[in-house]
Amino acid sequence: MTHLEPKQALSPLLLLLMTTAIAASAANLYYNQPILPLMANEFNLSDGQLGSIPALTQFGYAFALLFISPLGDSVIRRRLIGILSCLLVVACSVAAFAPTFLIVLVAVFVIGVSANITQQLIPFAASLVSIKNKGATLGTLMMGLTIGILLSRTISGVVGEQFGWRSVFIMSALLAAFLGVLLWIYLPTNKPQASLGYWPLIKSTLVLFTQHRSLQLFTLSGAFWFASFNVLWATLAIYVSEAPFDYNAQQAGYFGLIALAGVIGAKASGKWVNRLGAKTLIMIALGLGALGFAITGIFAGNLVSLIIGIILIDFAVFSAQVANQVRVFSIDDSAQSRINGIYMLGYYLGGALGSIVGISAFSLYQWPGVVVVSILFILLSGVFNSLAKS
Repeated sequence: MTHLEPKQALSPLLLLLMTTAIAASAANLYYNQPILPLMANEFNLSDGQLGSIPALTQFGYAFALLFISPLGDSVIRRRLIGILSCLLVVACSVAAFAPTFLIVLVAVFVIGVSANITQQLIPFAASLVSIKNKGATLGTLMMGLTIGILLSRTISGVVGEQFGWRSVFIMSALLAAFLGVLLWIYLPTNKPQASLGYWPLIKSTLVLFTQHRSLQLFTLSGAFWFASFNVLWATLAIYVSEAPFDYNAQQAGYFGLIALAGVIGAKASGKWVNRLGAKTLIMIALGLGALGFAITGIFAGNLVSLIIGIILIDFAVFSAQVANQVRVFSIDDSAQSRINGIYMLGYYLGGALGSIVGISAFSLYQWPGVVVVSILFILLSGVFNSLAKS
């Protein structure tokens, strides 16, 4: 354990550790998706029952954003991250050896809650660096988050296919234990910024959203561009499974590797946000995202145009997210965990909206409907971003 005063730069090794832990924690939200068919075979599940596994994981994560994230402002973050790491190890272990489907559901919900480690580490790192270093630091952390999200399905699919679905949860438990120990040893201590009790703390989180118009605008802007992102990924596998592509599930999964362009976007945004300003950089990113969707629509059915469009969209979304979080963390230094929690809750609600609307648009109007809805979401995001002062 080390002691680090706020507003200093993080050491390269500590930043690497936090970035790796963010990637590994975020991956837990998506590990179960590729192994769902294997779980269905063992427990003889219907489609509705099977869908409840990833749904409860996401619900657990949303629950934690509202009810766990605010604690980062009132308790020592190192201690809270340690507790969440232990909880993640237990939950993954329970899932790995679960004898019944009901126990699996309980375990994946707790896994979703425990993945809040990610949303503790990001504001923690932001609170430890100066405004000048905030963009670069968040860019690196978001790079880790992007890698965790995009590679989790590939890793899970390979491990699950070779060793069985339970081995995926064993792998996750071991990784969580290893990183949890390292975080406990090397994370610096911090002085809590709030002395409120638990329920007043939760209430104050909602109050912060009503008090800060900037937080409202940043959240709505982020929610709508993340909605457009989820319109794409909720419908892409369906789109490419039909003519003229006719890809199978494994081939469709390779598009996730193309989406690693988001890693470049996250890293680049961290460097450019101080030069251009968050508002300007986000507008540029939204323009690139809209262009990406337009290319996939104008040249529908063409693989090259689809790849170019996905690269532009993912680059744009993760660039915008880094820039947006820089200004989110600049609203109130004493309430960064609460502000980040409410922002990310809005962000993921926007993603859920995009998934629902995207599926409906595709079923009614095929890919042109997806493109139109996505660009409309991006335009809405641009409107709220334009209303922000910075």
